[in-house]
Amino acid sequence: MAQQDDVFKKIVSHAKEYGFVFPSSDIYDGLSAVYDYGQNGVELKNNIKRYWWDAMTLLHENIVGIDSAIFMHPTIWKASGHVDAFNDPLIDNRDSKKRYRADVLIEDELAKFDEKIEKEVAKARKRFGESFDEALFRQTNPRVVEIAQKRDALHERFAKAMNDNNLEELRQIIIDQEIVDPISGTRNWTDVRQFNLMFKTEMGSTADGAMTVYLRPETAQGIFVNYLNVQKTGRMKIPFGIAQIGKAFRNEIVARQFIFRMREFEQMEMQFFVRPGSELEWFKRWKEIRLRWHKALGLGDEKYRYHDHDKLAHYANAATDIEFEMPFGFKEVEGIHSRTNFDLSQHEKYSGKNIKYFDPELGENYVPYVIETSIGVDRMFLSVLCSSYQEQKLENGETRVVLNLPAPLAPVKCAVMPLVRKDGLPEKAREIVNDLKFDFATHYDEKDSIGKRYRRQDAIGTPFCITVDHQTLDDNTVTLRRRDTMEQTRVNIADLHRLIHDEVSINTLLRKLA
Repeated sequence: MAQQDDVFKKIVSHAKEYGFVFPSSDIYDGLSAVYDYGQNGVELKNNIKRYWWDAMTLLHENIVGIDSAIFMHPTIWKASGHVDAFNDPLIDNRDSKKRYRADVLIEDELAKFDEKIEKEVAKARKRFGESFDEALFRQTNPRVVEIAQKRDALHERFAKAMNDNNLEELRQIIIDQEIVDPISGTRNWTDVRQFNLMFKTEMGSTADGAMTVYLRPETAQGIFVNYLNVQKTGRMKIPFGIAQIGKAFRNEIVARQFIFRMREFEQMEMQFFVRPGSELEWFKRWKEIRLRWHKALGLGDEKYRYHDHDKLAHYANAATDIEFEMPFGFKEVEGIHSRTNFDLSQHEKYSGKNIKYFDPELGENYVPYVIETSIGVDRMFLSVLCSSYQEQKLENGETRVVLNLPAPLAPVKCAVMPLVRKDGLPEKAREIVNDLKFDFATHYDEKDSIGKRYRRQDAIGTPFCITVDHQTLDDNTVTLRRRDTMEQTRVNIADLHRLIHDEVSINTLLRKLA
């Protein structure tokens, strides 16, 4: 675990050093749990969003997009349940004066049991080698069985407390498990209480006439209140979906693990409207579609898993997370929820407007059911960054740090480098840049030795480096270097566009899905 923590610290440091992510307001010592995306980070982030958006709107004829406002009528949040129920269970340690989410403390304790089991399995795998039967070992080894039983008992108790919203029981679990404050090392805990996560402000020109409004804590409600506008103007027939990418805001008390949990974040959400009674079939289908989207990136199929919810939200009749293995364990990157007709029914009730859909095939009106897919852009960004970061020992004894980013997501697709800054090589390199830049994010780099320039591009994940040398002036060929293998081949300048496009286009990912 300590080794994984060290790797994660290196990733955070690398993200700042190479222009991916900066602490917000850095010259003022930062702002807790708020971050800015640098010149390379914003390109990687935009490419992730483009991959998601195109997968939704290009590959599905019945999905369209919108961009709703951040400020919305405050009654919307009353109807959605956020005013009354959008809370986290918080607990303070009296000695450190620090505040924690009670559920996160218990989840961390559950993770410790999992780590103990994995250590036992790893030791056995090393001892028995190729003859090791992992499934049998997990079922029969007394030590593993004992740990698993303790974990399952804690998990069952925790799930019941969360479902019952039993704050006293959550505190009692923390006491019984002897969970200590990581700062003070004591177990001097307060009672657990609920804390609403919404930011609120006032809208209006005078104090007396000001209206209390909220920064949206999710983007979904902007889709729900526009569903009928989109359906009518787009002449959409059920089933159909509405996609949106946008900022959301939550006053997270326990904001941690870099950009994994922030107070200002970005979501990619799609709400899919279906006939009542068909929702669970669609839920299952969208689970498969979304997992396939993730795996197409090639980050490693074994890094993903489903996690079914123990506690369903008040609006859901089914919910699953897609979790990705970060350096700090498996964590949620996307949620798929069957939201029933709760949201639309509530907005119909609170607005007094009829928002039912008339189904011409059935000849009846009804409030559609909804399947939601919701993915955090920042968490997706972090999963790509963490899985791509590598430190490699080379044959000459040197170490190179490389980001093996999926080529279509890389912020820079190719870098063009004159071998020396004379003899007409820079001018020729500029010609190549000016030809490629209309289709690819292209860097021109002439500073330092060619080896140092390669390392710089490796560190930001550039898939291709193009070196212009004296032979280029004679036969119009260049050296094309591939990031992952460091293989160098001589190619004609006329072939560069095709060779690069075949690997860096978002279309290469979309075709895997189609």
